Amino acid sequence: MQLKELLFGVSIESVFGTTSVSIDHVTADSRQVEPNALFVAIRGEFHDGHKHIDDAVKKGASAILYEELPKKQVEGITYVQTFQSRSAYAVIASNYHNRPSAKFSLIGVTGTNGKTSIVQLLFEVFQHLGYSVGKLSTIANAINEHHYPATHTTPDPMEINSFLAKMVEASVSYCFMEVSSHGIDQHRIEGLHFRGGIFTNLTHDHLDYHKTFESYRDTKKKFFDKLSTTAFALSNHDDKNGKYMLQNCIAKQHSYALKNTAEFKAKILEHDFSGMQLRIDGKETWVALVGDFNAANILAVYACTQLLGENADQSLSALSAVEPVSGRFNVVSGGHPIRAIVDYSHTPDALNHVLETINKIRTGNEMLITVFGCGGDRDKAKRPLMGRIASTLSDKVIFTSDNPRNEDPEKIIEQIESGVPAEHFKKYISISSRSQAIKTACQLAHRGDIILVAGKGHETYQDIKGERLEFDDAKELKQHLQNKN
Repeated sequence: MQLKELLFGVSIESVFGTTSVSIDHVTADSRQVEPNALFVAIRGEFHDGHKHIDDAVKKGASAILYEELPKKQVEGITYVQTFQSRSAYAVIASNYHNRPSAKFSLIGVTGTNGKTSIVQLLFEVFQHLGYSVGKLSTIANAINEHHYPATHTTPDPMEINSFLAKMVEASVSYCFMEVSSHGIDQHRIEGLHFRGGIFTNLTHDHLDYHKTFESYRDTKKKFFDKLSTTAFALSNHDDKNGKYMLQNCIAKQHSYALKNTAEFKAKILEHDFSGMQLRIDGKETWVALVGDFNAANILAVYACTQLLGENADQSLSALSAVEPVSGRFNVVSGGHPIRAIVDYSHTPDALNHVLETINKIRTGNEMLITVFGCGGDRDKAKRPLMGRIASTLSDKVIFTSDNPRNEDPEKIIEQIESGVPAEHFKKYISISSRSQAIKTACQLAHRGDIILVAGKGHETYQDIKGERLEFDDAKELKQHLQNKN
């Protein structure tokens, strides 16, 4: 493909050399440069690709795209200056793969909580409805029954478009994609054609990266600001930021809500630990998911099916057949008299929702034991908030380690402890070993009690000092419960 074809839609400031040069490879990593490559120099948080332009040229790059002109230009190399390398890279990635997102319906889902669940549910529902489908998700990327490991919530633009191109080859009709605030801010979704966008909610998260809640909120809004007039924007109006996301959005605007006025409505009629009976737009259905947060997710999925023209009864039937999403309110104890639940809740709002759901369903005669920690090298402000929530809504809490990364787990736990109200001091203990914490919870529990292990969900590792060590909350629970028998 010629460079000028790759540059279609890119904002260009200047060009030195010819754009008729042939390009066989595109990368933003100088280590991956091959002969006849286009190297895109990107300024990152820790690395500046402009410092590696000479390396890219030595390895055979035919063209360089940059923001700042290098001091030395090599004859025969084409140099293209742009205002924003990240954005240009994403557009080029789409062009390189022949703009795959325009060849089927791509639906993006963004928000603090619920993205993974909604994407997975949409993926399953549209499979039940008979379509060839794809997904890009925190848990895994997939094309129909073929699953591929996920590296980021919103991957690198070349990775995204390469995967979307595979979906075109597989004749996919719909792809459902998680859209993270990092992915939006770092322009990874530029050049993608979205048929629709869904907003779930916005709560305290990622402030280590965005610094302020306003910045985090406005980053999410950029996704909706860029939807086209032919797309739809579906927003949760139970969230105070739901209407804000739709301000100045030129896409067709729609809303869903459990409590507030909205176009699509739902109500929980009955629920227990196995599922709930819902009334959605006047029709009743049973789903194998639990809690207000999952009712909102189910409603968003139903609304999306209707906006995509599906039959309402068939959509509800498909929803009643879906399984709980991996690591999201999964009851893992089987037939054991102690009920154990694994959940991904790693934000204050998510933890609050899960604990409130358990407290609504439980009889009150049993003890609720919560085990959780907070990840290292991430938003520190949420740690005391989560300590307060867990200690207030549980009968017993064990603070522990959760992907401490490069931080001292004991220091993280101290910050969690600082949020515990004085009247709940006797409720908690701290055990930095996550395995020992889960074992202790199992030892403390008696017949009928409930154990919630929160924070990691589907993850099967512990991230410690740059190493990913094998660790699975569900397996740990099952093992310790079996040993208790």
